[in-house]
Amino acid sequence: MNLLDITLILPLAAFALVLFLSGDAAKKAAIGFALIIFLVSLGLLGPTLAAPAAMNFESNVAWIDSPAIRYHTGIDGVSIWLILLTTLLTPISMLISWNYIKERVPQFYAYLLLLEFGLIGVFMSLDLFLFYVFWEVCLVPMFLLIGIYGHDRRIYAAVKFFLYTMAGSVLMLVAIVYIYGKAGGTFDYIQILAKLHNGQLHFEPAEQMWLFLAFFIAFAIKVPLFPLHTWLPDAHVEAPTAGSVMLAALMLKMGTYGILRFCLPMFPQAAYNARIPIITLAIIGIIYGALVALVQPNMKKLVAYSSVSHLGFVVLGLFTFDQAGVDGAVYQMIAHGVSTGALFMLVGFLYERNHSLEIKDYGGVATCAPYLSTVFLITTLASVGMPLLNNFVGEFLVLQGAARVNIWWAVFAGLGVILSACYMLWLYQRAFFGPVSHEVEHHVTDLTSREWVTLIPMIALMVWMGIYTQTFLPSISASNTHMLGQVQSKEIANAR
Repeated sequence: MNLLDITLILPLAAFALVLFLSGDAAKKAAIGFALIIFLVSLGLLGPTLAAPAAMNFESNVAWIDSPAIRYHTGIDGVSIWLILLTTLLTPISMLISWNYIKERVPQFYAYLLLLEFGLIGVFMSLDLFLFYVFWEVCLVPMFLLIGIYGHDRRIYAAVKFFLYTMAGSVLMLVAIVYIYGKAGGTFDYIQILAKLHNGQLHFEPAEQMWLFLAFFIAFAIKVPLFPLHTWLPDAHVEAPTAGSVMLAALMLKMGTYGILRFCLPMFPQAAYNARIPIITLAIIGIIYGALVALVQPNMKKLVAYSSVSHLGFVVLGLFTFDQAGVDGAVYQMIAHGVSTGALFMLVGFLYERNHSLEIKDYGGVATCAPYLSTVFLITTLASVGMPLLNNFVGEFLVLQGAARVNIWWAVFAGLGVILSACYMLWLYQRAFFGPVSHEVEHHVTDLTSREWVTLIPMIALMVWMGIYTQTFLPSISASNTHMLGQVQSKEIANAR
């Protein structure tokens, strides 16, 4: 058992323990375990950065003999950052819920640990069936977090989230089972790639396209890519703050990670042939998400639609098949997790004070809560892609990669950057400046010490990712170079 296996097992063990505790003991144990898991996961960083293009901490043992399912796991220069983001945001999500979850407390914290277990499993799986198992594991705790601890329309939002995700998952499962038979009775991702490379496994063009679409639709729903995004605003608005943070920062990245890890290397010709309609949908999503965010009266819905827009950049970058574009897409995945996670935290803090998500119920918050307003402004500037903050790097690289392939892709996607500044700064102006409303004056207070503890790491990451990009980019680029080498097949070369 290596360090990666321990990082995976600890959340599951903590989940089983926390379920049998009560009250403050459950909260303290959950946060204690989550912090230990984060510290353990930091040990994965050094060896992985030393060899980011390889699979590090690899385990490969038989799990089920028939069908042949293996516990095959490992991480590279992309998955390491998503695992670290998961282990960082889990204790933060627990801390922001400390005073606000009053009923079924042990179950709430246990569900967060189970979600952490599933997310880590998704980002480390190298067996298609194992990946599918972890993919489904993530669905259960998020469904319960929304359905039990959400707001007034929580059941509707939870069921909608469940149905959309399950619809895509069924398609992916069918494709996985088909590949198992075609690949000679293996779900092993590394073996499948090797067989594709040496010619032992070959998909006809039509066959490859159907398999690609089965995987891609499942991932596109999770991203979510326009027009498969309609479940997202409802899920975000009704979810508790911790649920919104984990959903936006991590669960949406399951979709983009799946495209990068499985769709592009396994079905390169189909992915390349489908790039024009997919990029068209991504650009529509960038502009549409921004325009809808611009007219939202609800803060959570505004931030939710901003995610549709920002993640359109990720999909655009991935399907440029350009080094800069793909590097920018991965960087944007991580940066979006930090900045949008922080935005949902701050919106949650405002809701807990004033019990409203409507922008009209605010005004003059900067007068009553100057520190909260300052942190919100920093996060707003990060979200709109201000230079020296995290989102700028990813968006710049994506636009650079898009411009190399087709300048018009970059031009239209660039409109989303302009619109993001419009809706985020207008939100900030209406909620934080102007006359102090009666509700704000009596209910909105400044940040507490516990809230500062949760926000400082997020602010630090926004600045660090904006300035010290070489902490992240070399490992991301090395891993993507290896992946693009697999994707640059003779079929794509000929198609070009």
